Amino acid sequence: MIDARLAELYEQHRSLNRFQGNPETLYAAMQYIMDLGGKRIRPQLVLMAAESAGAQAELALELAHAVEVFHNFSLVHDDIMDQADRRRGQATVHKNWDEPTAILAGDNMLVAAYDAVFRYRGPQQAEALALFSKTAREVCEGQQKDMDFAQMNGVSIADYLRMIEQKTAVLLGCALQLGAMSANANSEVAQGFYRAGCALGLSFQMIDDYLDSFGQEAATGKRLGGDIAEGKKTWLYLSSQAISSEVEKLFDQYQEDERIDRVRALWIQQGLDKGLLELAEHYHQLANQEWKSLQMEGCDTQALESLSDWLLGRTH
Repeated sequence: MIDARLAELYEQHRSLNRFQGNPETLYAAMQYIMDLGGKRIRPQLVLMAAESAGAQAELALELAHAVEVFHNFSLVHDDIMDQADRRRGQATVHKNWDEPTAILAGDNMLVAAYDAVFRYRGPQQAEALALFSKTAREVCEGQQKDMDFAQMNGVSIADYLRMIEQKTAVLLGCALQLGAMSANANSEVAQGFYRAGCALGLSFQMIDDYLDSFGQEAATGKRLGGDIAEGKKTWLYLSSQAISSEVEKLFDQYQEDERIDRVRALWIQQGLDKGLLELAEHYHQLANQEWKSLQMEGCDTQALESLSDWLLGRTH
């Protein structure tokens, strides 16, 4: 579960680095998304990995902030692309202001994320910057694939898994590796943290996909069935398509709420709701294997294992 001590440490750092400037509208939009809450998983992972590998968490605070700002930048732009009205139960940035302001707010947050990386003064500074840039590029590639897949036929489950690895998992891998770098971990250990983060990220995304279709709106703060309404080729869609052509017909014939209701019913009938949870558990176990290997290298991963367990059972 979330480490309250590290959560408070990061919140103190975040409060000292609020976005403000001129024009006020731009910086108010940037701060708005940062203040909407969320689980703060990514900065937590940076700080936990730093301590796990033997560093003081304070040394990794700028890296933790960089990852969280980057994540929120991507949410601002994702919400525009998805035409989403709500984020964490509140109006999205482009709904609260307008699309041009949201685009600029996201752009400026990306700059701010790099500013935070440049402020980092611990070990492996050049390596940390290179990893951050590589990850940023992969996230953008993953997001483009996500949009492309909605308009494509013949998308495979392997294509989808690679897409979500880029869009979601690599940022968690990056967070953990950055934390290890702040402890001046060797390459083998740092890569172990990265692999654990990617596995954790894939499990995380499977739970996200499950909650999107089978969760509770009151808990998630999002519209139930948003991916279905947008026509996204998720694991659920692709696995259903492999069973029969019924899901394609439903996507073609129905829109919005009726499509959501019919598709959800089909997936439950096909047992795919349970299948998705089993896949999440599979990636969870891969992460656990990496935690065990890191323990053999002298890292204390107990807190990270507990966080992994908590994320697997989350409802939002």
